[in-house]
Amino acid sequence: MFSQKAARIPPFYVMEVLERAQEMERSGRNIIHFEVGEPDFPTAPHICEAAYSALRAGDTKYTHSMGLPQLRQAIADNYNRKFNLELSPEQVIVTSGTSPALLLLFMGLLNDGDEVIMSNPYYASYPNFVEYLGGRPVYVYTREAEGFSLTPDAVAHAFTPKTRAVLLNSPSNPTGHVMYPETMGALAEIAGSVPIISDEIYQGLVYEGEDHTILEYTDNAFVLNGFSKLYAMTGWRLGYLIAPPEYMRTLQNLQQHFFICANSFVQHAGIAALEGDQDYVKEMVATYDKRRRYTIKRLKQIGFGIASEPTGAYYVLANAREFSPDSLALSWRILEDAGVAVTPGIDFGRGAEGYLRFSYANSIENIREGLDRVDNLLNK
Repeated sequence: MFSQKAARIPPFYVMEVLERAQEMERSGRNIIHFEVGEPDFPTAPHICEAAYSALRAGDTKYTHSMGLPQLRQAIADNYNRKFNLELSPEQVIVTSGTSPALLLLFMGLLNDGDEVIMSNPYYASYPNFVEYLGGRPVYVYTREAEGFSLTPDAVAHAFTPKTRAVLLNSPSNPTGHVMYPETMGALAEIAGSVPIISDEIYQGLVYEGEDHTILEYTDNAFVLNGFSKLYAMTGWRLGYLIAPPEYMRTLQNLQQHFFICANSFVQHAGIAALEGDQDYVKEMVATYDKRRRYTIKRLKQIGFGIASEPTGAYYVLANAREFSPDSLALSWRILEDAGVAVTPGIDFGRGAEGYLRFSYANSIENIREGLDRVDNLLNK
């Protein structure tokens, strides 16, 4: 029998929906996918070529546990250039995706009973990481009208002597909202000696205003990022963690034991992504923005509520209470009856119950067809 810890982890409903949708496709049904957060663009050719070249050169051995020096330098340079920072590559550890980076971080930070403050709605895996490692998530419920953003006053009231970290995610999954820089600064001031964990995996996918990182406002922060979203490299499994220097040795020890290192040839692809031509990324972001505006407009016409329009990532968390208070039941109905896969809000906490998350990482033709199907099912 597995452990009680393992038994307590709930299903990841977005994957349940995806797997059922794939089963329906195998039986001949045409399914339009709005559920998964995966770019529909291929990885850029120059990134693929860098990996091919590394493979042809036989670069398939272990690397330094912290990652290739060239990649760590490229990551530091990228942040320094974009945000006028002075990061050292010695503050970067390369991981096999961002989830392992989050696992390493919580393994290093948490003792039994330690608390991590996070918003509700939240990315579905956050509380599972915390609880599995003996910590306790402390939820700060956010409001749709305020873009589901953490407010400094609410966070301040959530602090206790057991608070070990404050977790931010901007641009946000599942809401698509981007935190104001003033809010980041205020949260950094409130946190004080308590570190902030900032999940910035959707950085660069911002359609109004400018990108920001928590490192502009405090050095007492851990940043999670990677290549999956901005560079359409989900299957490559390449991420990284930026941390204050005093934590790096412990993180390195954990990496050596639990993961050893990230794939060597994939790290060469990461170097090419950061140092190569960015026009491909710019075109992708512009395309997402067109889809975003269409998706928001069409969802409102159907009858979904969107009190504050999202300006980042590629998600819309739409209020579906006009149609049902039970987001899971509604998502199954839409899948089975309309052939459209959407993510139930309950996947992201009680604060998202009654909502559905729509991903517009799909062609505009598929978005149009899928939303027409939803409209026909719910209204006609």
